[in-house]
Amino acid sequence: MPALSEVIAALDTLWPPERAEQWDAVGTVCGSPDAEVSRVLFAVDPVQRVADEAVELGADLLVTHHPLYLRGTTTVAASTFKGRVVHTLIKNDVALHVAHTNADRADPGVSDALAGALDLRITGPLVPDATDPAGRRGLGRVCELDEPLTLEAFAARVAERLPATAQGIRVAGDPARTVRTVAVCGGSGDSLFDDVRQAGVDVYLTADLRHHPASEAQERSPLALLDAAHWATEWPWVQQAAAQLDEISDRHGWNLRTHVSRTVTDPWTAHAAAHRSPAPGAGNATDTAPPGPTGARTDVPTHTSGAPR
Repeated sequence: MPALSEVIAALDTLWPPERAEQWDAVGTVCGSPDAEVSRVLFAVDPVQRVADEAVELGADLLVTHHPLYLRGTTTVAASTFKGRVVHTLIKNDVALHVAHTNADRADPGVSDALAGALDLRITGPLVPDATDPAGRRGLGRVCELDEPLTLEAFAARVAERLPATAQGIRVAGDPARTVRTVAVCGGSGDSLFDDVRQAGVDVYLTADLRHHPASEAQERSPLALLDAAHWATEWPWVQQAAAQLDEISDRHGWNLRTHVSRTVTDPWTAHAAAHRSPAPGAGNATDTAPPGPTGARTDVPTHTSGAPR
């Protein structure tokens, strides 16, 4: 079995920590470099439920996309919820490693996984990394559909392919408009609207869209928008990352067992929508919210890539 230091070195070749944003907190949070690693769990969020899952699974390493201590801390006391996570992991010999914005701009990265989940053909990064002469790394991806779809049909594809959440997929734009080109950005992406406009795409798929940036984007151009849950847009990366470590393990003969967490850690748990006639003059809307009494679903797609072998 490889030592934790060997596995971390391999992960750092996939997502070099120096490529993370300066404000980010990536790398190893806890774990002994000499500890042996045989089982690895990948997840989006380092929350208590995921830490408990790692312990129950018998994982030696938990790899998450989101940092545990993004803004730093002065304590890991178990009286705090983040401290409890650290205590749970250390007591059970589970290391924690984070790949965040360094995974966002990697090749392949978070947005590659998002595009792949939707069967989109990638033509290049939305915001190219100036340090990559090959022009493949960077934030977001510009993509093409194999055949045109209406915005309504494309939104339905997104809702079907991404993990179900209470939010579902919010749509801005004429449901009947034709979509041929798409920009995607896993996670929060409303800071990239200028780049999206320069790309000249028909629709932009991302998460955490705020009212004013979305409204201004609609007014300035005929750009359609799809707003998904932050967790849902980044979950495909977990599968991709596990598959990447699988390939490294096979090459080195490590015989690691990789697992993908299917614990839904999106913070929103229900969607309530009043059923009433639209106000006079109201625009068209496409209802792509998940079904159910409250509009909430907690099932996750039964994809198998990156699952235990």
